Formats: sequence, structure tokens, C-alpha cells
Amino acid sequence: MKKIALIFCTLTSLSSIGQSSLNSEQINSSGWFSLGARSTISTFGGEGLGIGAGGQFRIQLSNRVNTEWFADYISINMDDKVRSEYTHIGWSVMFYPFKNLQFPKVFQPYVLAGHCFDYNRKTIIENGEFRDRWGSAVQMGIGTHFNLTERFDISLSFQYMIHLTTELHAEMDSNPIEIIEEKHATLQGHMLSTVSMSYKIGKLWKK
Repeated sequence: MKKIALIFCTLTSLSSIGQSSLNSEQINSSGWFSLGARSTISTFGGEGLGIGAGGQFRIQLSNRVNTEWFADYISINMDDKVRSEYTHIGWSVMFYPFKNLQFPKVFQPYVLAGHCFDYNRKTIIENGEFRDRWGSAVQMGIGTHFNLTERFDISLSFQYMIHLTTELHAEMDSNPIEIIEEKHATLQGHMLSTVSMSYKIGKLWKK
């Protein structure tokens, strides 16, 4: 019985320490540096379905504002004739519209908007001929964190990305297939659905 009582007292003490830590973090969440990986699906574009992967890190500026810096690669197979590849390197600002009543809050919605540098390369699969272009894009959308622990979260976001540059277009019906660059920017884009995992490594600053 003495051993059981000792174990119970120890667990109670650890729980109190953990609760104190959570309350401290609830007061000020700024400064957190997170590192993670992501998987992205591209839809609602003129090229079809694309799947990609990448990574990101976050720097939280306040309880309501977070920033995410990301890089991802997406590949789209266009009828087994043309392969379209996108590389995005950019950033987003994430705003949490609801106050954190507890920390960690399991369900934590946010809105986001940002900018990225955008590289696209289209390759004709049959002969390997390709064209590429550099540009930029803006994105906006919504998402939510699922905070599984104090430091680890899984996030789901949906955002629409608009390209601010001329687009490459594959003439699929021509023989042979041609890849041409549009003369003017068309503000075309695609929907990006992203699942990511992030871990809070530590605080960059503390008040």
C-alpha cells in the first residue's frame, strides 16, 4: 500500500507540473518554432489531379497569428502524354479567429493567405521535349490544426492558388503534341488540399 501511495503522489505531482506548464503557455504562445512535413493534392485546375509532397516550418508571432514557410513538389500526369511538374516555395500568414480557451486546444481553425514563387515544367512523355517557366502566385484559404499533444499537431487546409504569370499550355489534340506559353497572364490557378504534421521544437523568444 505504501508503494501504491508513493506512485500516486508522484503521478499527482507530475500532473500538477504539466498543468502549470500548459497554463504558462496559454498566456503567451508567441515564439514557437515548428518543423514538419506535408502532402498536397491539386484539383480544379485545367490539367487534372496532381499529388505532391514537401515540408514546412512555422514561427508563431502571437496567440492569434502564426506564419508558415513551405516548399512542395506536385506532379500531374496529363492523359499519359504530358507530365506537368510544379515546385512552390513560399509563405503564409495564419490567423486564428477564436480565442484559445485551453492549451493545447484540440480543434484550432484558422484562415490563411500568402505568396509563393512558382516553377512549372511540362514534358512530352513520348520524346522528352519540355518547356518551363518561373513565376509567382498568391494563395488564400482555410484550415484547422488537430493538436494531438502539447507540441504535435496534424493540420488540414484548403486554399486556392492563383498564378500571377503566363501559363504553359499543352496542345493535346495536335500531332505532334506542342507546349506553348500563353502571351498574357490569365490568373489561372488550382485548389490545393494539404495534410501536414508539425512538431513544436522550442521557443525562439520568450517574454
